[in-house]
Amino acid sequence: MKRMGMIFRAKANKALDRAEDPRETLDYSYQKQLELLQKVRRGVADVATSRKRLELQLNQLQGQSAKLEDQGRKALALGREDLAREALTRRSALQQQVTDLETQHQTLQGEEEKLTLASQRLQAKVDAFRTKKETIKATYTAAQAQTRIGEAFSGISEEMGDVGLAIQRAEDKTAQLQARAGAIDELMASGALDDPSGMAKDDITAELDRLSGGSDVELELQRMKAELAGGPSAGKQAIESGQGGEAQPSPQQDQPRFDKQ
Repeated sequence: MKRMGMIFRAKANKALDRAEDPRETLDYSYQKQLELLQKVRRGVADVATSRKRLELQLNQLQGQSAKLEDQGRKALALGREDLAREALTRRSALQQQVTDLETQHQTLQGEEEKLTLASQRLQAKVDAFRTKKETIKATYTAAQAQTRIGEAFSGISEEMGDVGLAIQRAEDKTAQLQARAGAIDELMASGALDDPSGMAKDDITAELDRLSGGSDVELELQRMKAELAGGPSAGKQAIESGQGGEAQPSPQQDQPRFDKQ
């Protein structure tokens, strides 16, 4: 079970590593830092609000203390020492509250200064991280593009590998068809294969047909020349002489002619 669990975790880690995009991880970290900075700023604002509220209460108590002091002075001037003593007693109680509020005010002011300084430092850190993040993202994108271009040129990428295999298959099929066509032409020319249409002829038959066709053309040419030279009978004799040798003279041509008286 431990081994199976280790194998499962290893495969899951590999799958996550393959699916992880460093640029997305950097953007997520930057977003978390912005959220933390926003919380710190809200804390500074809350502390400042509490400090401002204490300042208002402190001003109010100081005003009341000054008023009681003035009342005691007036009562003492009128000869009412009892009223003056009561006013000063109340003023003493308010003065204790003022002292406590001043202590709390100083504490809140110190916390506000610390939070403000922490907010400024965090802001500087977030800005530096943002610059570094954009630099890393640009470098990663450039390296990824260079890798893809190199793989495309070298032919080791998946897409170019498929294209190369397709080209290789096409070339193999083309060579096979060319070889088959050449073999069929050789067999047809040698007479090893019969032409079912009856149009194919062997070499000897083709040579005899060529000679016969040339002889017919020569005979026809002689006939036409004889007709032009001596008339239709001469053309006929030229053909007969071409077919069976020289023409024999006719008996009528050998007999001498006698002019009629």
